[in-house]
Amino acid sequence: MSSLTTNGVAKYGARATAILHRTPWRPPVASSAQGIYITLEDGTQIIDAVGGAAVSCIGNGHPAVKQAIKDQVDKVSYVYNMQLSNEPAEELAHNLIASSKGAFDLVGFVSGGSEAMEGVLKTARQYFYETGQPQRRRFIARQLSFHGNTLATLGLAYHPTRRAPYAPLLDTETFHHVSPAYAARFQRKDETEEQYVERLRKELEDKFIELGPDTIIGFVAETVVGATTGVVAAPKGYFKAVKSVCDKYGALFILDEVMSGMGRMGTLHAWESFGDGVSPDLQAVAKGLGGGYASIGAVLVSKRVADGLRDASGFWKHGHTYQAHPIACAAALAVQKVIAEEKLLENVAVQGPRIEAQLRARLTGPNARAAPFVWDIRGGGAWWAVEFDFENEEARARGYEGKTFGFDVQAKALENGAVVMGFMGGSSLDGLKGSHCMLSPAYNVTAEEVDKIVDIFVKSVEQVLAENGL
Repeated sequence: MSSLTTNGVAKYGARATAILHRTPWRPPVASSAQGIYITLEDGTQIIDAVGGAAVSCIGNGHPAVKQAIKDQVDKVSYVYNMQLSNEPAEELAHNLIASSKGAFDLVGFVSGGSEAMEGVLKTARQYFYETGQPQRRRFIARQLSFHGNTLATLGLAYHPTRRAPYAPLLDTETFHHVSPAYAARFQRKDETEEQYVERLRKELEDKFIELGPDTIIGFVAETVVGATTGVVAAPKGYFKAVKSVCDKYGALFILDEVMSGMGRMGTLHAWESFGDGVSPDLQAVAKGLGGGYASIGAVLVSKRVADGLRDASGFWKHGHTYQAHPIACAAALAVQKVIAEEKLLENVAVQGPRIEAQLRARLTGPNARAAPFVWDIRGGGAWWAVEFDFENEEARARGYEGKTFGFDVQAKALENGAVVMGFMGGSSLDGLKGSHCMLSPAYNVTAEEVDKIVDIFVKSVEQVLAENGL
C-alpha cells in the first residue's frame, strides 16, 4: 500500500496537524466512504473490518439515513431538551421500547457511550434517593472491564492501562470490583462451568456483605466484554446467578451494551443471546444505535426504575446540552429502520458463522503458521476476536514475548488494506499479558467481503509472525 510505511505509521504523520490525536502520529485521513469501503486522501481504498470501534453497523452512505438527516435539517436542527422535545426523539424512544419485548419502559438520550454510562450511574442513584434509600451509594463492577473514558466510568471500570494515569482521581469509595467472568483465563482446571459460576456468584455476594448490602446501588457488567479482553462472553448461567444476588439485596442489575448491543451479537440486545435472557434494570447503548451517522447513546430504563422515578420527582435529574438532539435521533431512527427492514440481523446470523469458520480454518488448521500462538477464537453475530499467546516454547526459543502483537497486526492490516482493532494486556489482571484483535464488520457485510476481511487479517498475522522469526 503506497500510503503507509512498513511499521504501520502513516506517512501522513510527518505532516502538520493541529489536532491532539489519540495516537503519537497523524493517522491517515479518510476523504470519502461508501458501505464498508473507505477512501484515503491519496486515493487508497481500504475495507473497514471493524466498523471504527464496532460502531458503523450499516456502513457509510446508506441513502435512507442520508435522506433522513437531510430532511431533519430542513425541519428542526436543534432544540434544547429542557424546553422542547422533538419528533424524531419521541419516535425513536417509542421504537426502542416497542422492540424491547417489555424489558424497558422509558428511554433517555445522550451523546455517546461514556455519557450513557454516566447517565446509568446517575439514574440508578436517583432511583434510590427518591425511593427512600439514600444510604445506597456504591457500585460493584468487574476487573478487566471498560465502561467509558470519563473519570466516573474509569472508576467504575477496571481497565488497568486506561486507569493508570488518572488513578489518584478515581473514586475508590463509590466503585468496587470483583473478578471477571472470563473462563478461558480464570476458570480453574478442576472446576466445572457450574462450579465456576457459583464461585463468581459467591464472590459477588461476599462483596455485598463486606460493603454492606444496603449500601449497594447495583452490580454493573458488560454483557459481552469489549476492548479490554476482546469479545468475552460470560459462562452460561452467570447472569442469572449475579442477578439473583442483586434481587436478594434489593440492588439494581445493570448492563453496559454500548459495544455489544443494538444487534452486534446477532440479537437486538446482547442479553437475549449471551446473557441468559436476563433483562436488566438499566442498560446503556450507543455505538450500534446511530451506526456512526451521528453521536448518540441511550439509557434504557426498566418499569421498576421508571415507576420509582415517576412516583417521586417524575423527571430525569440529569442532562446535557445536546441530549435528544433532533438530527442525531433522526439518524438513529433511520439506522434502526434499515436494520429491521433489510433484515440485517438475519444476515448477521449467516455471516457470523462464516467469519468464525474461516478464522478457525486459516489460523488453527493443519499447517497454519499462527496455530501455535492462537489461544482462543470467540465471538458471535458480527463481532469476533482472536486472542494470541506467546508463552510457549516456540516463542521463547526466539525471544519473542508478543507484547505489542495486537497493535502490530492492526498496523500491518492497515498496510494491507483493512482496518482491524488490536489490543494488548487483556489476559491478566495487571494488564501486562496477552494480545488480541477484533473484527466487527457492518451487519450488511457480504460473503465476499467476509472472505476479503479474513484473508487480509490472516495475511497480516502471518506477516507479523514472520517478521519476528516465528
